[in-house]
Amino acid sequence: MALVHYPVKDRRGGAIATAITNLDLHDISRSALTFGASKTFVVHPVTAQRAMVERLVEHWTTGPGGRRVEDRSRAMAQVRAVASVDDALSSLGAGERAELWVTSAEGRDDQLGQGEACARLRQPGPPVLLALGTGWGLSDAVLERADVKLAPIWGRSGAGDEPGLYNHLSVRAAAAILLDRLTHTDPLEHDT
Repeated sequence: MALVHYPVKDRRGGAIATAITNLDLHDISRSALTFGASKTFVVHPVTAQRAMVERLVEHWTTGPGGRRVEDRSRAMAQVRAVASVDDALSSLGAGERAELWVTSAEGRDDQLGQGEACARLRQPGPPVLLALGTGWGLSDAVLERADVKLAPIWGRSGAGDEPGLYNHLSVRAAAAILLDRLTHTDPLEHDT
Protein backbone atom coordinates (compact mmCIF):
# COMPACT_ATOMS: atom_id res chain seq x y z
CA MET A 1 0.00 0.00 0.00
CA ALA A 2 1.04 3.58 -0.52
CA LEU A 3 -0.58 6.60 1.06
CA VAL A 4 0.38 9.36 -1.37
CA HIS A 5 0.69 12.96 -0.15
CA TYR A 6 2.31 14.22 -3.37
CA PRO A 7 1.36 14.63 -6.12
CA VAL A 8 -2.30 14.86 -5.18
CA LYS A 9 -5.06 17.26 -6.24
CA ASP A 10 -6.46 20.28 -4.51
CA ARG A 11 -10.16 21.06 -4.91
CA ARG A 12 -9.50 22.78 -8.24
CA GLY A 13 -7.45 19.88 -9.64
CA GLY A 14 -4.01 21.44 -9.18
CA ALA A 15 -1.09 19.34 -7.92
CA ILE A 16 -0.26 19.89 -4.26
CA ALA A 17 1.38 18.17 -1.27
CA THR A 18 -0.73 17.47 1.81
CA ALA A 19 0.41 17.11 5.42
CA ILE A 20 0.87 13.68 6.94
CA THR A 21 -1.50 12.85 9.79
CA ASN A 22 -0.85 10.50 12.66
CA LEU A 23 -4.35 9.00 12.46
CA ASP A 24 -3.93 7.99 8.80
CA LEU A 25 -0.68 6.17 9.60
CA HIS A 26 -2.16 4.20 12.46
CA ASP A 27 -5.42 3.25 10.78
CA ILE A 28 -4.05 2.42 7.34
CA SER A 29 -1.12 0.40 8.68
CA ARG A 30 -3.49 -1.65 10.85
CA SER A 31 -5.80 -2.30 7.89
CA ALA A 32 -2.81 -3.18 5.69
CA LEU A 33 -1.48 -5.70 8.21
CA THR A 34 -4.96 -7.16 8.79
CA PHE A 35 -5.45 -7.85 5.08
CA GLY A 36 -1.91 -9.03 4.33
CA ALA A 37 -0.14 -6.07 2.71
CA SER A 38 3.59 -6.51 3.24
CA LYS A 39 4.45 -2.80 3.54
CA THR A 40 2.74 0.54 3.99
CA PHE A 41 4.51 3.42 2.26
CA VAL A 42 3.90 7.06 3.07
CA VAL A 43 4.89 9.17 0.06
CA HIS A 44 6.00 12.75 0.72
CA PRO A 45 8.74 14.83 -0.94
CA VAL A 46 9.46 16.98 2.15
CA THR A 47 12.26 15.62 4.32
CA ALA A 48 10.75 16.99 7.55
CA GLN A 49 7.46 15.17 6.90
CA ARG A 50 9.29 11.87 6.27
CA ALA A 51 11.36 12.43 9.44
CA MET A 52 8.13 12.87 11.39
CA VAL A 53 6.91 9.49 10.06
CA GLU A 54 10.18 7.88 11.12
CA ARG A 55 9.84 9.34 14.65
CA LEU A 56 6.25 8.05 14.91
CA VAL A 57 7.27 4.61 13.69
CA GLU A 58 10.12 4.52 16.20
CA HIS A 59 7.81 5.54 19.06
CA TRP A 60 5.31 2.82 18.17
CA THR A 61 7.86 0.07 17.48
CA THR A 62 10.91 0.40 19.75
CA GLY A 63 9.77 3.29 21.95
CA PRO A 64 7.23 3.51 24.77
CA GLY A 65 4.22 3.15 22.46
CA GLY A 66 5.51 -0.15 21.13
CA ARG A 67 6.09 -1.55 24.60
CA ARG A 68 2.60 -0.51 25.65
CA VAL A 69 0.54 -1.59 22.61
CA GLU A 70 2.09 -4.60 20.87
CA ASP A 71 -0.59 -4.89 18.17
CA ARG A 72 0.00 -1.28 17.12
CA SER A 73 3.74 -1.95 17.07
CA ARG A 74 3.36 -4.79 14.55
CA ALA A 75 1.35 -2.62 12.17
CA MET A 76 3.55 0.47 12.50
CA ALA A 77 6.69 -1.64 11.89
CA GLN A 78 5.54 -2.01 8.27
CA VAL A 79 5.39 1.75 7.64
CA ARG A 80 8.11 3.27 5.44
CA ALA A 81 8.43 6.93 4.47
CA VAL A 82 9.61 7.51 0.90
CA ALA A 83 10.03 10.61 -1.26
CA SER A 84 8.13 9.39 -4.32
CA VAL A 85 5.84 6.76 -5.76
CA ASP A 86 8.84 5.57 -7.80
CA ASP A 87 10.80 4.97 -4.57
CA ALA A 88 7.97 2.81 -3.24
CA LEU A 89 7.71 0.87 -6.51
CA SER A 90 11.44 0.22 -6.70
CA SER A 91 11.58 -1.12 -3.14
CA LEU A 92 8.87 -3.68 -4.03
CA GLY A 93 10.43 -4.90 -7.26
CA ALA A 94 13.09 -7.33 -5.95
CA GLY A 95 14.42 -7.70 -9.48
CA GLU A 96 11.03 -7.56 -11.18
CA ARG A 97 8.97 -4.51 -12.05
CA ALA A 98 6.14 -3.87 -9.59
CA GLU A 99 2.74 -2.79 -10.93
CA LEU A 100 1.15 0.48 -9.84
CA TRP A 101 -2.55 0.14 -9.02
CA VAL A 102 -4.43 3.35 -8.26
CA THR A 103 -7.77 4.40 -6.89
CA SER A 104 -10.06 7.29 -7.69
CA ALA A 105 -13.54 8.33 -6.64
CA GLU A 106 -14.20 9.33 -10.26
CA GLY A 107 -15.56 6.77 -12.69
CA ARG A 108 -13.61 6.25 -15.93
CA ASP A 109 -13.94 3.85 -18.84
CA ASP A 110 -10.61 2.10 -18.28
CA GLN A 111 -11.15 0.98 -14.67
CA LEU A 112 -11.05 -2.54 -13.30
CA GLY A 113 -13.84 -3.63 -10.94
CA GLN A 114 -12.84 -4.75 -7.45
CA GLY A 115 -14.01 -8.32 -8.08
CA GLU A 116 -11.92 -8.56 -11.23
CA ALA A 117 -8.95 -7.02 -9.40
CA CYS A 118 -9.31 -9.54 -6.56
CA ALA A 119 -9.29 -12.43 -9.06
CA ARG A 120 -6.23 -10.95 -10.78
CA LEU A 121 -4.36 -10.67 -7.47
CA ARG A 122 -4.92 -14.38 -6.86
CA GLN A 123 -3.00 -15.22 -10.04
CA PRO A 124 0.81 -15.32 -10.21
CA GLY A 125 2.20 -11.96 -11.19
CA PRO A 126 4.45 -9.09 -10.25
CA PRO A 127 4.26 -7.31 -6.91
CA VAL A 128 1.50 -4.70 -6.71
CA LEU A 129 1.60 -1.26 -5.10
CA LEU A 130 -1.91 -0.04 -4.29
CA ALA A 131 -1.73 3.77 -4.16
CA LEU A 132 -4.35 5.94 -2.48
CA GLY A 133 -4.29 9.73 -2.63
CA THR A 134 -4.89 12.25 0.09
CA GLY A 135 -6.35 15.70 -0.57
CA TRP A 136 -8.80 15.44 -3.48
CA GLY A 137 -7.17 12.28 -4.83
CA LEU A 138 -4.13 11.26 -6.83
CA SER A 139 -2.90 13.70 -9.45
CA ASP A 140 -3.59 13.00 -13.11
CA ALA A 141 0.15 12.35 -13.59
CA VAL A 142 -0.03 9.38 -11.19
CA LEU A 143 -3.37 8.13 -12.52
CA GLU A 144 -2.16 8.19 -16.12
CA ARG A 145 0.94 6.09 -15.48
CA ALA A 146 -0.87 3.38 -13.52
CA ASP A 147 -0.88 -0.22 -14.70
CA VAL A 148 -4.35 -0.73 -13.20
CA LYS A 149 -7.00 1.85 -12.35
CA LEU A 150 -9.54 0.50 -9.88
CA ALA A 151 -13.20 1.41 -10.13
CA PRO A 152 -14.57 3.74 -7.45
CA ILE A 153 -16.07 2.41 -4.26
CA TRP A 154 -19.83 2.66 -4.40
CA GLY A 155 -22.01 1.95 -1.41
CA ARG A 156 -25.75 1.82 -1.15
CA SER A 157 -26.66 5.49 -0.76
CA GLY A 158 -29.12 5.23 -3.64
CA ALA A 159 -32.60 3.74 -3.75
CA GLY A 160 -32.93 -0.02 -3.30
CA ASP A 161 -29.93 -2.04 -4.39
CA GLU A 162 -28.68 0.50 -6.92
CA PRO A 163 -25.33 2.09 -6.15
CA GLY A 164 -25.69 5.60 -4.80
CA LEU A 165 -24.19 8.79 -6.08
CA TYR A 166 -22.21 9.57 -2.92
CA ASN A 167 -18.71 8.12 -2.50
CA HIS A 168 -16.72 10.79 -0.67
CA LEU A 169 -14.88 8.54 1.79
CA SER A 170 -11.94 9.31 4.03
CA VAL A 171 -8.71 7.77 2.75
CA ARG A 172 -8.67 5.54 5.86
CA ALA A 173 -12.13 4.16 5.10
CA ALA A 174 -11.33 3.72 1.41
CA ALA A 175 -8.14 1.81 2.25
CA ALA A 176 -9.97 -0.60 4.57
CA ILE A 177 -12.82 -1.20 2.11
CA LEU A 178 -10.49 -1.78 -0.84
CA LEU A 179 -8.23 -4.11 1.11
CA ASP A 180 -11.26 -6.13 2.18
CA ARG A 181 -12.66 -6.29 -1.35
CA LEU A 182 -9.31 -7.15 -2.93
CA THR A 183 -8.67 -10.01 -0.52
CA HIS A 184 -12.22 -11.30 -0.09
CA THR A 185 -12.82 -15.03 -0.55
CA ASP A 186 -15.71 -14.40 -2.97
CA PRO A 187 -14.48 -11.57 -5.20
CA LEU A 188 -17.60 -11.43 -7.37
CA GLU A 189 -19.62 -10.44 -4.32
CA HIS A 190 -18.04 -6.95 -4.33
CA ASP A 191 -18.37 -5.64 -7.88
CA THR A 192 -20.31 -2.53 -6.82
